[in-house]
Amino acid sequence: MKAAKKSRKVAKKAGAKRVAAKPRLLSGGNPQIAMADGDAPVQAYIGAMPGWKRDVGKRLDALIVRTLPHERKAVKWNSPFYGIEGQGWFLGLHVYTRYIKLAFFRGASLRPLPPDPSKDKNTRYLNIHEGDELDEAQVASWVKQAAALPGFLVP
Repeated sequence: MKAAKKSRKVAKKAGAKRVAAKPRLLSGGNPQIAMADGDAPVQAYIGAMPGWKRDVGKRLDALIVRTLPHERKAVKWNSPFYGIEGQGWFLGLHVYTRYIKLAFFRGASLRPLPPDPSKDKNTRYLNIHEGDELDEAQVASWVKQAAALPGFLVP
């Protein structure tokens, strides 16, 4: 502890920039990232995802960007959101202890339906567990369909 304080003081005196602390993991391993718009906070969230979830998060983000190059990104309520400017948010991602949850906010309108129901009649989920085979073609299809629908509007 004393060594860490000393090295911060030495770095500060030398004019070095302060390195941002690694984000804290909340319950279930969900990274705590401040609400912000853009790719940078989403990449910070993905980079802080624990273990196997980080690789899956990178794959999902790349898949979404390939499928919709003009998507809008933000972190809201410690979760990455994907949307279309002027149409709202169509997809959210959240980390839990044993899985990653993709929330399609208008998922009840997608075909085929994403497999996991929600308490909200419009929302459907895809829960991805360690070792699951990710059907990228199906996820890309859901992303395209979801982006074509009116999204979830939040500030």
